[in-house]
Amino acid sequence: MDRIKAILSLRGIGKRFYGNRVLSDVSFDVAAGQILGLVGENGAGKSTLMKILFSMPEIHETGGYEGSILWNDREVRFKGPSDALEAGIGMVHQEFSLIPGFSTTENIFLNRESLHKSVMTDIFGSRIRALDRENMTKLSQRAIDKLGVPLDPGMLVKEMPVGHKQFTEIVREISRDKVKLIVLDEPTAVLTESEAEVLLSSLRLLAAEGIAIIFISHRLREVVELCDWVVVLRDGKKVEEFPARGSSVKTIASLMVGREVETQEQAETRVYAEGKEEPPALSVERLWVDMPGETVRDVTFSVKKGEIFGIGGLAGQGKLGIPNGIMGLAPAGGTVALHGKPMRLGSPRTPLELGMAFVSEDRRDVGLLLDEGIDWNITFSAMQVQNKFLKPILGGLFQWRSDGEMFDFANEYIRLLDIKCTGPRQRVGNLSGGNQQKVCLAKAFALRPDVLFVSEPTRGIDVGAKFIVLETLKKYNSEYGTTIVIISSELEELRSVCRRIAVVYEGRIEGILPHTAPLSEFGILMAGAKDEGPKDESLEENLRNESLRNESLKNESPAAAVGRSER
Repeated sequence: MDRIKAILSLRGIGKRFYGNRVLSDVSFDVAAGQILGLVGENGAGKSTLMKILFSMPEIHETGGYEGSILWNDREVRFKGPSDALEAGIGMVHQEFSLIPGFSTTENIFLNRESLHKSVMTDIFGSRIRALDRENMTKLSQRAIDKLGVPLDPGMLVKEMPVGHKQFTEIVREISRDKVKLIVLDEPTAVLTESEAEVLLSSLRLLAAEGIAIIFISHRLREVVELCDWVVVLRDGKKVEEFPARGSSVKTIASLMVGREVETQEQAETRVYAEGKEEPPALSVERLWVDMPGETVRDVTFSVKKGEIFGIGGLAGQGKLGIPNGIMGLAPAGGTVALHGKPMRLGSPRTPLELGMAFVSEDRRDVGLLLDEGIDWNITFSAMQVQNKFLKPILGGLFQWRSDGEMFDFANEYIRLLDIKCTGPRQRVGNLSGGNQQKVCLAKAFALRPDVLFVSEPTRGIDVGAKFIVLETLKKYNSEYGTTIVIISSELEELRSVCRRIAVVYEGRIEGILPHTAPLSEFGILMAGAKDEGPKDESLEENLRNESLRNESLKNESPAAAVGRSER
């Protein structure tokens, strides 16, 4: 490998989590002033590798790691992130770690504040020293100018657009005097195209000053354009490394996806027949969704009755925004029709009442009541929306929940889904991630929906639980004819279950392929390498139009509303 002397060397890095191997013998170098692109599918081991480098607590708490890290030719074993920072290694994570009520400057210099010194501090000690805000503002402006981005040092984080929050995270790292290497984990995922261009230009300037950069991204065109060197991980192993110059998006995508997989032929388990002409169960036209980090700009597709339809794409491209917008959990516009009848967007209750259900990717914060029992979690939505598990009192004048029915129903799904627990009344917050996911599925099944959205159904769960979850979805589809839309970052998962898969890139559907299409075709679509057509109207314009439309709907008379619905 013809490169200058390395500032960082990883040698034989390996890692197990609770007996499950996630990294095996990973080695590569990064030189001063070099931009190294680290790529791989979700779950390939990129984030774990960087957590090892940055010495995150979860690495120490799970038995440490194998191999060695050399920093400036000396082996290091950092005790924690503060040691890595002190050595000159900075990291910007995918999730923001900013304080909303603090300004840009205050976030940049959090725990590194400039303080005034006076006679009083000599007498009473450093506890009464005041912030030197003028010096902090000057230093933050200097770091902002170094990155070359349009940030206001005095703006509160809670008032910033999402792109400026990302810039603030990066400025915080480069403002450190000793920084020699910065790790950026999906830094452009939340940025607009113009913001991403500004950032990429800024990173080139930082590299020219001698700062090494590890650039983790699913946007392969950016990797090819920006990076000097590319390292590809797959299934926890380094499969290839090569100069970025002269490489192609298609080559990198093929290396990331790698092996051909044996897909299960599902024709016999589908109610949907390819040649059957009938109205779609679900029609989506020109959908836009304003979901932070998962913006949907213009999406159109339809799903046949009884079909299992897949939606895939890389992180931050908008696939997760589609179900959240349709199910009323994020601002959305466009046209969504269920069995040919338009559905009004914006209310989480409306799609449930019309026969739709959603298993969210955020099971802990959206999908579950963590302090309640399994029985209550499984039956609560069906009780609220469909009056199930309620028994009439005084001839139907009142209704009271039937704890016995709830218990028996939950017990049945505990058996069917093999939920590992002490019983139906065990608190859901005490279950493992895989068992929590099974509870979310049972909750959706209790509604007996016509159309079911399942978002990231196997995220963070073990292989055995993945198999049960996917098999349960196929069985439910086969037995009840339920139309299922699966949104997943795992391409192999989609290919094993779905007949057709839509690939989302930058908020739009880049293409829809049969599950039998070559992996390289999926890789090209995921990287946005297909020729782009003319751009559609902006999200901002859609937001304005939808706002005006909703305002007019609020003000119209009941008679007009009835007439409109009949039309």
